[in-house]
Amino acid sequence: MEERPALNRSKLSAVALLALVFLAGGAAGWLLRETTDHDRGGRGRGPDAMVAYLTRELKLSAAQSDSVRAIFARHRPEIEALWAQARPRFDSIKTRVRAEIDAQLTPEQRAQHQRLVEAAEHHRRGDSTKAKPEGGRN
Repeated sequence: MEERPALNRSKLSAVALLALVFLAGGAAGWLLRETTDHDRGGRGRGPDAMVAYLTRELKLSAAQSDSVRAIFARHRPEIEALWAQARPRFDSIKTRVRAEIDAQLTPEQRAQHQRLVEAAEHHRRGDSTKAKPEGGRN
């Protein structure tokens, strides 16, 4: 009977680790996107947006803001190179996750899920010409 608590603890640890990795990946992806997306003209993206955010939240001086901007510029080639390597793997995982989600949905839900995915992709690219999904807000 002592194996059961250990097994439950092991499962709980595995789930917690998975959640932590998922959150860390999401945060890393967000930061990577924010630091490399400046040329797309999207509001709230890129190094300038990140510098503005940090300046506002941390109350940076003008000199500090300039230094942070220079840091982003200095590391941009490294970040872009890393993202170029990681992007295919990320896209592959994203495709598998979406397929697994679709497998849990009814045909109507699948169609709605596809519309949500398309709307999110257009939003991510900064394409505001695409209509919002049915029932969507904003």
